[in-house]
Amino acid sequence: MESIDGALIGREPEQEVLSGFVTAAGGRALVLRGDTGVGKSALLDHVTNLALGKEHRVIRATGVEAESELPFAGLHQLLYPLFPCIDQLDDSHRRVFDVVFGGGEGAPPSVMALGIAVLDLLSLTASHNPLLLVLDDGQWFDTSSIEVCGFVGRRLSGGSVRLLVGLRSDVPSGFDTAALPQLPVTTLSEKASEQLLDMRNPGLDPRIRRLILDEAQGNPLALLELPPHVMRGGRGLAASNREELPGYTGTGIPLPLRLQHVYGARIGSLGDAVRTELLRGALDGVGAGTATGHARDTRYRMVDADEAAACGLLDMDPLSGDFVFRHPLVRSTVVQTATAGQRRAAHAVLAHVHRKDVERRAIHLAASAVDPDEQVAAALEAAADSATLRGASLAAVSWLTRAAELSEGHEERSRRLGDAAFVAGQAGLLDRAQQLVRSDTASGMSESPAAVLTSAYVALYEDGDVWSTRRQVLAAIENIRDSGAREPNEVLTRLVNLLLAISQYASDKTSWERTHELLGSLGGLVSPHSRIYQDAWGDVVRRGTGVHERVERALAGLRTLEPWEITRLGVAAYHVDTLSQYRPHLQRTVDREVETGAVASGMTMLHLVMLDQMAVGEWDEAERTGQRTLDLTASHDYALFVHHTRGYLGLLAAMRGRTERARELQAAVDTWARPRGVGFLTQIADAIGTTAALTEGDYEAAYLHAIGITPPGTFAPYAHQASRTLLDLVEAALHTGRTEQARRHALAARRAGLPAVSPRLALVTYGALAMTATDPTEADDMYHRAETHPAAAFFPFESARIRLAHGIRLRHAQGRKAARHSLTLAAEAFERLGTSPWAERARAELRATGASTPTSTAHLATLTWQERRIADLAAGGLTNKEIGARMHLSPRTVGSHLYRVFPKLGITSRAALRDALGNIPDEQNV
Repeated sequence: MESIDGALIGREPEQEVLSGFVTAAGGRALVLRGDTGVGKSALLDHVTNLALGKEHRVIRATGVEAESELPFAGLHQLLYPLFPCIDQLDDSHRRVFDVVFGGGEGAPPSVMALGIAVLDLLSLTASHNPLLLVLDDGQWFDTSSIEVCGFVGRRLSGGSVRLLVGLRSDVPSGFDTAALPQLPVTTLSEKASEQLLDMRNPGLDPRIRRLILDEAQGNPLALLELPPHVMRGGRGLAASNREELPGYTGTGIPLPLRLQHVYGARIGSLGDAVRTELLRGALDGVGAGTATGHARDTRYRMVDADEAAACGLLDMDPLSGDFVFRHPLVRSTVVQTATAGQRRAAHAVLAHVHRKDVERRAIHLAASAVDPDEQVAAALEAAADSATLRGASLAAVSWLTRAAELSEGHEERSRRLGDAAFVAGQAGLLDRAQQLVRSDTASGMSESPAAVLTSAYVALYEDGDVWSTRRQVLAAIENIRDSGAREPNEVLTRLVNLLLAISQYASDKTSWERTHELLGSLGGLVSPHSRIYQDAWGDVVRRGTGVHERVERALAGLRTLEPWEITRLGVAAYHVDTLSQYRPHLQRTVDREVETGAVASGMTMLHLVMLDQMAVGEWDEAERTGQRTLDLTASHDYALFVHHTRGYLGLLAAMRGRTERARELQAAVDTWARPRGVGFLTQIADAIGTTAALTEGDYEAAYLHAIGITPPGTFAPYAHQASRTLLDLVEAALHTGRTEQARRHALAARRAGLPAVSPRLALVTYGALAMTATDPTEADDMYHRAETHPAAAFFPFESARIRLAHGIRLRHAQGRKAARHSLTLAAEAFERLGTSPWAERARAELRATGASTPTSTAHLATLTWQERRIADLAAGGLTNKEIGARMHLSPRTVGSHLYRVFPKLGITSRAALRDALGNIPDEQNV
C-alpha cells in the first residue's frame, strides 16, 4: 500500500529480512504482524513478486471473518489450488483430506494427522518448483486451520516450502501462540510518511498536508486514501481549517473509524443495486485483495458491480474473474454503513443461497430475523447440534443463545437457554453458563433445573464440592419426579449424569446407595446410557458384570455421539478395562474439542488417553499427555481436574520409580481432596503411596497404604481402587509375612467374579491366586492362566510382576534353570517400561539363577545413611532383631530396608552384602 511504482517507502529493514526469507536455503515460516492498514499487504505483495522472480509457485489466501467459526474453512481456501495433487498422495493422506474437505466418512483427523498430510502435499507440490504460501488476514482463519498451519510452519526446515502470514495486531488469534518467527510491521516514521504523502500527492496545501500527516499517524493506508477523499469532498486546497474538511473534527478518532468514513463516502455514492451486491458479498465473506483459492460455489458472487470497481472499492480475482474487495476495511465498512433493515434483507437472500448448508443457512436466517420466529430458532438449534458433533461447541453456544432469543414461547426459550448453558459448561465457559441460566431466572421464576445443573456443575469442577452439589441435584431430580414426569427429558438426563459424576467423585457408600435408590424410583426416566454409568462408575466389583458388553454396544455408533457422551462411555470403558479399543477415536477427537469444542470433555478424553497409555506401557507418552492435561485444566481453573490429573501423574511416577515426585503429587492431591470428601482422589493418593512403596521394596508401608483402600479379604463398596490394588495388596502382604491375608484377598477376588468383570481383573486375579497358592498344581495352573491370558499384552506392568513372582517361585521350587525364562521376560518387560527399580529387582533374581545379565550401574542408587548403616550391620552378621535394637527400629522395618538395599546393590541375599558394599565407589560411601 505504501508503494509508488513498485517501490516501498520506509520499509528497507523489512525488505532486507523478506529478501533473505525468499533466497535463504531451506523452507521456513514468518509472521508479519501490524495494525490495520500499516502495510502488511504491500509487503506480502513485495515478497510475492520476489518469489515469482525466483521461479517460485505462489499461492495466496486471505482470512475471512465470516468463516472464523467454520472449522477448516481457511485451510480449504489455502490448499484449494493444490487439490488436483491430492490424488498423488498415499491412501492414508488422501483419506485425511477426504474426511476434512470431501465429506468422506470417518472422524475428523487430529491436528498432527492432518498436519502431516498437508506437509506431504506441500512437499509433493514443491518437488517441481519452490512453493510460497502467502496468507493475509490470518487472524480471521478458523482455529482448526490455524492449528494445522502452525504445525506445518514449525516443520518446514529442510524443504523448499515457505509460509508467510500477515496478522492484524489488534485481533487475537491462534497464531499468537503458534511459535512461528515474527517480523513486526510498525507505522512509518515521520520522514517516511512525509515522503510517501508528497510522492503520491504533490503540491498539497500545507495545512491539509499537516492534517493528513497528523490523522494518518504513519499508517500508509490512511496516507494513501485520505488525500483523494479530502479532494473529492469539494474543499481541496481551498480549505482553510480542519473544521471545513468533511468528516474530520480533530478529536482523535481511531484510525479504523476514519478509514471507514473514507470508504463510506465512496460506498454512499453508489447506486442502491450496487450497494446491495456489495453488502451481500461482505456479509457472506467474499475475499479481499487478490487472494485466490475460494471454493467457487460457497460464496455469494457479486455481479453488475463495475461502478464499485471503478471507484476503487473492488478488484477482480485474476483466476476466477469474480469481484473481490480491495481491502478488508472496505468489506467492513460496507456492513457498518448499511442500515439494520438492509443487513437483514441481505441475510435473508444469503439464507436462500445457502439453503442446503444447515449451519450457514441458520446463521443468515438468524441475522435476518427481528421478532421471535420458531422456525428460525429450530434451524439454529439444528445448526448447533451439527456444530457440536464436529467439535465446534463454542459456535453452538452462540447459536443456541440466539435460538433462545428467537423462541416464541417461554418454555422453548428456557429449554434453549438451558441447552446453551449446558454446552457452555462443557466448553469451559463456566461464567457464560451461569449468565445464561441467570437470564432465564431473572423473570422472577424460582431456580430452574437448568440453573441447578449449571451451578452444581461449576461448584463441582471449580472447587470439588461433592456435598452441597449432591444435595442440590438430588432435590432437583426429586422435584422433576414428583411433578409427574412421564417421559425422559434432556434436563433430567443431565441432572442424573451429574449426580452419578458427583457420586463417583465422592466414592461414599451412603451417597451411592441414596443415588441408586433415587434412580430406582425413576424407572424408565433414566436413559440406558445413564444406567451404564450407574453400574460402571460406582462399584464394578458388585455391578460390573456385563458392563463391558453394554459399553461396546453403546459405542457402536461412536460418530453420532456428542463429545460428552463419548467421554462418559469412555470412563465406563476404563472402569472395565476395555479402553484401548476406543483410544484411537479419542486421540482423533481430543484436539478439536480442546480448541473449539467441549473443552471439559476434552480434559476427560486426555485423562482417558493417558490412562490407556499407562496401562499399555507407553509411559513416556503418558507423561506428556498428563502434563498437557495439567496445563489445560489449570488454565481453565478446573481445580477438580487439576488434582485428578496430578493423581494420575503421581501413579505414573510411582510406577517408574520416581518416588520423590510421586509422593509430592500424592501429598498435593490428598491435602486438597481429603477435606472436601473427594474420595475418588483420596483413593488415588493412597494408591500412589502403595505403588511407590512397592517400587521401593518397602512392603510394610505398601501394605498399610493398601489396607487404607480396602481391608484384605474383601473389596470395600464403591472404592474404585479396591479392585485396582488387588495385586498390590497381595504382594505387600506376602512380602511382610501376611500369607493368610494375602490368600484371603485372592480368594475374595475369585468369589466376587472379578475375572468376568474385566480382562485386567482376570489377569491380576489369576496372578494373585497363583502367588498365594500353597498347592503347586494350583499355582502352576493359575500362573499359566495369567501368562497366557489375552489381556497380558495390554497390561505389561502387571504381567511382568506376575512373571517375576513366578520366576522367584520356580527358582525356589524347581531350581535355577526353570526360573530363567520367566525372570528374563520380566526383566525385559520392566526395561521396556522404563521402571528401573523393578527392572533391577528382576535382574537380581535372574543373576541368582546363575544367568549373566548386564547390571544397570546407573540404577545402583546411592544408599541413604540409614540404609548404609543397616547394610553394614547386616554384612557384619547381625540379625534383623539385633540391628533393630541398635537403631531403635522394628525387625520388620529393618527387613524392609534391606529389601530396598538388595536391588540397589544388585544382589539378592545377605551373604553378598560384604562384597557389594566393598564395590561401592568412594563418592557413594556415606
